[in-house]
Amino acid sequence: MKPRLWAIGLLATVLISACSRVQSKCSGGCDLALASYYVWQGTNLTFTSQVLSASIADIVSYNKDSISNSNSVLWGIRINVPFSCGCINDSFLGHEFNYTVIQGDTYDKVATQYYSNLTTVAWLQAFNTYPATNIPLNSVLKVVVNCSCGNSTVSKDYGLFITYPLRPEDTLESVAAGVNLPTTLLQSYNPGVNFSQGSGLVYIPGKDANGNYPALNPSTAGLSVGAIVGISIAAIAVLSFLAFCIYAGIYRKKKAKEAILLSGAHELSDRAGNGSDPAKPSESTGPAAGFTGITVDKSLVFSYEELAEATENFSLANKIGAGGFGAVYYAELRGEKAAIKKMDMQASKEFIAELQVLTRVHHLNLVRLIGYCVEGSLCVVYEYIENGNLSEHLRRSDKEPLPWSTRVQIALDSARGLEYIHEHTVPAYIHRDIKSANILIDKDFHGKVADFGLTKLTEVGSTSIPTRLVGTFGYMPPEYAQYGDVSPKVDVYAFGVVLYELISAKEAIVKANGSVADSRGLVALFEEVLDQPDPREDLRKLVDPKLGDNYPLDSVWKIAQLARGCTKENPQLRPSMRAIVVALMTLSSSTEDWDVGSFYENHALVNLMSGR
Repeated sequence: MKPRLWAIGLLATVLISACSRVQSKCSGGCDLALASYYVWQGTNLTFTSQVLSASIADIVSYNKDSISNSNSVLWGIRINVPFSCGCINDSFLGHEFNYTVIQGDTYDKVATQYYSNLTTVAWLQAFNTYPATNIPLNSVLKVVVNCSCGNSTVSKDYGLFITYPLRPEDTLESVAAGVNLPTTLLQSYNPGVNFSQGSGLVYIPGKDANGNYPALNPSTAGLSVGAIVGISIAAIAVLSFLAFCIYAGIYRKKKAKEAILLSGAHELSDRAGNGSDPAKPSESTGPAAGFTGITVDKSLVFSYEELAEATENFSLANKIGAGGFGAVYYAELRGEKAAIKKMDMQASKEFIAELQVLTRVHHLNLVRLIGYCVEGSLCVVYEYIENGNLSEHLRRSDKEPLPWSTRVQIALDSARGLEYIHEHTVPAYIHRDIKSANILIDKDFHGKVADFGLTKLTEVGSTSIPTRLVGTFGYMPPEYAQYGDVSPKVDVYAFGVVLYELISAKEAIVKANGSVADSRGLVALFEEVLDQPDPREDLRKLVDPKLGDNYPLDSVWKIAQLARGCTKENPQLRPSMRAIVVALMTLSSSTEDWDVGSFYENHALVNLMSGR
C-alpha cells in the first residue's frame, strides 16, 4: 500500500474508533422540523429559501399569519422555515445545509446574518476545514443547524419543533406568549436554559401548515431534545487531516486530467502545424481526434474537405457571422442546413469546451451540435438558425421590430435553456458569456442559447480563481469583474442585462453622444430610472422607440423588476434560473391580453426590487 493511502487508512480507523467511543444520542430523526429565521434588513424570501433549501411556497404555508403576500416579507420579524431533521454522526439531531462563499464572507457573517444565529461560528469551524482567516471564494461551507423531534417524557402531544435562536429581547414569558403555550412546558423542553440570555438555541413546539400541533411520532419518542455532543479535539483533527488528504488527492487527479486535455490540444496544434493532410477523412472513433477525454459519436466527425466544399472554401459569400474565436459560415451538409464555426488553432480550449457541453447536453432551447472537424482547422458544426441573433433584431434598422409578446417569449426560451444547464445536467455548467448576440432566433421566433466556448463546469467546492476574465463587458457582474468569482449567478446577472436590452434595444454599454468616455452600463441606466419617484412613467422613456405604443406598460414594468432582481450586486440575492423561468412563464401566458395583474400572486420570484 502506498504511504499516503496507508496514512489515510490508519486515520480513518482512528476516526471510527474515536466516534465509536462517543455515546450515541440519536438513532433516527424526523421528516420535519422548523427553523425560526429572523428576517434581517436587506434580505428577502428568495435568499431565505436558498440558504435553507426550502421553496418559497412551503415557507409561506407555515407563515400564513405573518406573510400575507408571497412577494414581500417585513424585516424584523421571525418566520418558520421547514427542513428535515436527521441524526448527524450518530451524536445529535440536525441538518447539514450548503452555503457557497462569496467575497467578504466570514464564519461570523454566515452564522449571525445569513443563517440568523441558527448556527454558530464554533459549529462552522467544527464541520469545515478552512481557517477563519482564509475561507476560499466559491468554497461550499457545511452549515449544521440543530433540531428536535420531541420528547415523550415531557409530552406526547407535540411532535413538531422549532429551532429557536434566542435574541437579546427574548424572555421565557415573551417566547411562550408568542406561541401561546405555558412557560412550564417550554422550560421542560429546555431544562436549565435561561431564555433571557440573549443567545443560544431553544426548542419550542411548532404548528404544521394547517395550523395544528401534530402529536409525537412514536418512532421518534425518547430522542434527546437538543442534545449537542461536542466532537473531541482529536476527532476534529483527524477529520480535518483526512479531509485534507482526500482534497489533495482529488486536486492532483483533477490537475492530471487537465494536463491530459491540454496535451491533447497541443498535440492537435502540432499535428496541424506540421502539414497533416486537411483533406484526409477522419478515421477516429471514441475520443475526438487529438483530444483525450472527450467521447463523441463517430457519425459527428466531418472531414475538412467536406466542410470546405459545403462553404465554397469558406468564402465571404457564405460568411454569416463572426465571434471572438472565429468566423461562422452557412453550409448544407448531408441534406441539412448548418452553421460552421471555423476557429483558430489557438482557441483549442474553447473548442474543447464546446464539445464537452454540446455532446452531453441536449435541449430545445440550446443550439444543437451536428458535428466537428479537427483536420487543419478546428470547426464546430451546428444546426442553422434562420433568424440570426437577438442583438441584430433589436438594433439593426433592416429588421422588423420584435413585438413585445415575442420578446417575452424569447426571454422565456433563453431562461429555460440556462435553467437546464444550471440545474438539470450532471455535471452542471455555467455559460459565462450570456448576451443578446449569443441568443439565436429560429424560424418560429423562439430563442436558443448558443456559443458555449467559455462554458465552465460547476464544480462543487471548487476554490480555483480564473487567471483571466472571459466574457463581455457590460454583462459581467461585480463579483466576477472584480474578484473572478464564478457561479451560476454570473449567468443570472448577464440574463438580467439581456432583459433590459429587450425593453430598450440599447447596448449593454450605452455610449452618450457616441463617446466612449461618456459611456455607462445599461444596468446603471435602468437603476437610475427605477429609483425615480414615478418610475413607471420614467420607464416609458427607456422603451424601444420602434415599439411605439404597442406594449403593455405593466408587463414592461414586471420585466424591468425581474431584470433588477437578476442584476443585484449581491449574487446571493439574485434569483435562480428556475425562479426566473416560473416568473416568465406567468408573464408570457398573460401578454396576449396584457392581463398581468396576477403576476405577483402566482410566481415564485419575490421581492425583486428593493423597497417592495
